[in-house]
Amino acid sequence: MIGIATKQKVKRPRRLGAVSRSERKAELGQVMTPPGIAKFMASLFAFESQSTVEVLDAGAGKGALSSAFIEEWEKQTGGQAPLHVIAYEVDSEMREHLQPFLDGCLHRVQRHGVEIKADVLPHDFIQAVANPFEFGNPGSFSHAILNPPYKKITGDSLHRAWLRDLGIETVNLYSGFVAVALQLLKPGGQLVAIIPRSFCNGPYYRMFRNMMLRNSVIAQIHLFESRSEAFRGDGVLQENVILKLVRGGRQGPVVISTSRDDSFGDYESRPVLFDEVVHADDDEHFIRIPPTARVSEAAMPFGHPLSELGIQVSTGPVVDFRLKDYLLDRATLNSVPLIYPCHFAAGNLRWPEGSAKKKCAILNVPETRRWLYPAGCYVVTRRLSSKEEARRIVASVISSDSMPGYDWIGFENHLNVFHTAKNGLEEYMARGLCAYLNSTQVDRFFREFNGHTQVNATDLRKLPYPSVPQLVKLGKRVARRRRLSQEHVDSLVEKLHEG
Repeated sequence: MIGIATKQKVKRPRRLGAVSRSERKAELGQVMTPPGIAKFMASLFAFESQSTVEVLDAGAGKGALSSAFIEEWEKQTGGQAPLHVIAYEVDSEMREHLQPFLDGCLHRVQRHGVEIKADVLPHDFIQAVANPFEFGNPGSFSHAILNPPYKKITGDSLHRAWLRDLGIETVNLYSGFVAVALQLLKPGGQLVAIIPRSFCNGPYYRMFRNMMLRNSVIAQIHLFESRSEAFRGDGVLQENVILKLVRGGRQGPVVISTSRDDSFGDYESRPVLFDEVVHADDDEHFIRIPPTARVSEAAMPFGHPLSELGIQVSTGPVVDFRLKDYLLDRATLNSVPLIYPCHFAAGNLRWPEGSAKKKCAILNVPETRRWLYPAGCYVVTRRLSSKEEARRIVASVISSDSMPGYDWIGFENHLNVFHTAKNGLEEYMARGLCAYLNSTQVDRFFREFNGHTQVNATDLRKLPYPSVPQLVKLGKRVARRRRLSQEHVDSLVEKLHEG
């Protein structure tokens, strides 16, 4: 079990009614599957020539995935194996065309004496299977092919309640669909899904990762090198992966494959040991995606955990809408600086500039003191990086010299703060840490397990770090230079382990 069902007031999904096509897609979290992607996903399945195939297409849309699956089934089995397609689709507009389309696909591959059929079920997939007594029985599907809806689900929504009834705790429909579909497979059943990469790391998907790794083996992960090309028709900017899972079994090597876009013209793949994907000592079970071109881990020769350095990293504690009565447009005698991401430009603090749309100070009163840090030297990173930025981690140093005359400082919630027990760091160590975090080496390593623009404190704790003497040495070298290019930063980090 992943979670425990609780009784609570739940939000009902909004009725579709008379809304535009784009509004309906947003309401349902729909993204249509391009034909090239559908064919590639279907090609990842294996079939036994005479075994009955029961395939689940949860959220079938226009039928692109089922159609590609039927074509691949016919190619591999010669159309001689019984086939049953079960396609769920809650959208009535899609459903009008789905059944005749699938019937036409089956008619083209029909063989005499071989039973093949397609059933289109007009239900919300999660709601339809949310019977814990029936759900607990062994699954019957041999295959599942999914492009699930991408939509956050709040704690008081019906989808969250239905999933909890099945013992599944997660925060997005896409991971809920995959979790349910996986449980509906029989032992040895195969699942192929195209989903956002966000499940690979971070605390919100920890329970989903645990469930997935407990109930299945990872056979293949395909990564699109371009963030926008795979679903360019729908304007999707999340980084997506195609994931193949097999229910039960023993985990072996994982095939890592890449292509720039849905043409797969530059397709590359290589098998990697499972320990390269999920590290044995990682209790968070982050899923890393090593590059298809072998990159030696000698590029990251540092192995010290952050806790060993006596450093902590925390999310900025000031949540502005909760403390709005204490925030000010400009600093006063009884206030202290409040630092937002907008107060940085090219890695340099420019407070109070950049505050046009944000407050720049917080009252220093007993009611706010628990949210403030003593003045000192801190390293901060933005929790959200721009898609256009060269690096995911963008670090900066805040020192006492940056804001003289203040004994306290406030860090807004969209920043991560490196500190020592809520106090500042030694300055050379802080500057060395900042340079290290801004290096290309760290960026490449970070991208192996983080595929989205969010940089969580949990992710930063998982990085390997140089030792304290190495960080201090790097900080002294950085301090001697007035301006540092990316090449200079990378060169200094590379030389660090050489002595």
